Parts: sequence; C-alpha cells; structure tokens
Amino acid sequence: MTVRRIFTVVGAALAGTVNATDDAVPPADPREVRALLTDVGLVRVSAFDAEVPQALRRFQARAGLVVDGIAGPRTVQALARSAREARHLRSLGMAA
Repeated sequence: MTVRRIFTVVGAALAGTVNATDDAVPPADPREVRALLTDVGLVRVSAFDAEVPQALRRFQARAGLVVDGIAGPRTVQALARSAREARHLRSLGMAA
C-alpha cells in the first residue's frame, strides 16, 4: 500500500471524525481495509473475503477498540498506524 493510499484512508476516517454530525460516516474502502489487515499479518493475500470481518474483529480486540467488525474512523486510523509500524519493522529486518 502506498503512502498516498494510506493518507486517503486515514484522511477519510479523520474527516468523518472531525466533521461528525448525526449522519453516519461512510464506510472505509473494503480493499484498503483488506490491504491494511494484510500488512499487519491478520489476513493472507489469498484469504477469502469471509475471513476479513473476523480479522477486523481480532484487530479491534487487540487494539482495545469496540469489537463490532466495522471499519469505522477509529478502527481505520489504528489499523493504518499498525500497518505502517509493521512495514517499518519489516524494512529494518525486525519482523517476519
């Protein structure tokens, strides 16, 4: 995932948080969420779509977020941060 794509996902999530009204925040792009879950090692590239919601719930539980399986603003922000950290550790040879 490119830096631009990460900023797009996080920006959309933050915009929803900052500009929150009574309207629901639009959901994150499922492809982006899947890519982030892959980066943090919770979903294999070859995983079936049915595995993604369960992986999202596992991530939410580990991150101390509300476990609802929905990629809301807080979940996407935490997921993007974790994916960035995982990629950085891999680039340093400190993670598998």
